[in-house]
Amino acid sequence: MPDTGATELPFPANWHRRDLLELQCLRPDEIQTLLDTAQTLKDLTGGGRNKLSLLSGKTCANLFFENSTRTRSSFSLAAKRLGADTLEFSSAGSSVAKGETFVDTAKTIQAMGVDWVVTRHNTPGTPQLLARELDCSVLNAGDGAHEHPTQGLLDMLTIRQHRGGLEGLTVALVGDIAHSRTARSNLWGLKKMGAHVIVCGPPTLVSPRWAEIGFEVAHSLDEILPRCDVLNLLRIQFERQQARYFPSVHEYAALYAMNADRMRRAKQDILIMAPGPINRGVEITPEVADGPHSVILEQVTNGIAVRMAALWLLAGAADRQGSRHGESENPQTAPQAS
Repeated sequence: MPDTGATELPFPANWHRRDLLELQCLRPDEIQTLLDTAQTLKDLTGGGRNKLSLLSGKTCANLFFENSTRTRSSFSLAAKRLGADTLEFSSAGSSVAKGETFVDTAKTIQAMGVDWVVTRHNTPGTPQLLARELDCSVLNAGDGAHEHPTQGLLDMLTIRQHRGGLEGLTVALVGDIAHSRTARSNLWGLKKMGAHVIVCGPPTLVSPRWAEIGFEVAHSLDEILPRCDVLNLLRIQFERQQARYFPSVHEYAALYAMNADRMRRAKQDILIMAPGPINRGVEITPEVADGPHSVILEQVTNGIAVRMAALWLLAGAADRQGSRHGESENPQTAPQAS
């Protein structure tokens, strides 16, 4: 992979955040900056075929307390394509297994001289806790069912590439809304950028409270399908469910799976998305997942661009602000880890 040698890029004047913890707290112009920067970096790297030197000499630590394939690999590649080093951490076999707290583990990793901690944890609020405790930048790679900000951003970037923008589009998130951090990041991000967002799924997985804060709630995919410009099909997260939320997988698929028959009733230019991993035959059938309307693999590619943008922007803000010590407040708030 050739190195283009690029070491400078104009830094956006509106970006001052040194952490990326959630999309709910971001302003629309900040989301726009993230998306614009991601597109610029994707173009500069030739879609990921070339390396830049924008972050040479910096180190990104991936602290994952939950399993991950796409997100962990994507952050690692994003850092390396901007010239940074990476440090990979897995809780299995670490001092966490010996009783060390995750905060102490993160502080130990920071003491090794890292510039970012990318963290995934099953407890909502853990990235916010780390952002208060650490001096380096913190990126949320998923905290329980709270948020997954870079997934929301890469989904928006993918839509924007195909539609030219987000304002005025009708986007439906279909499936396990109750347990999906991806859904929450998409909901907040899309709403801020002017899209009309529908949450659709069984009543047991889609709370009516979403309607109280400006989202359309639906329980029939067939009823909303003709209006949708984009469908984002969320995986049923059996591992997070403590009860039975629908009679059977077969019945769920009959009501909510995107299949060839439903494709014939959808808009001709509909985009089919899924954050992955997908359950073929449950949320989506193979012919749709692999068909011409699917942008699932484009989402994966755009994930690297979005994470390059996040790393570069956070590093730039941290370099300009210096030590976090002495700051009076952190502008990003979220549920606290217990």
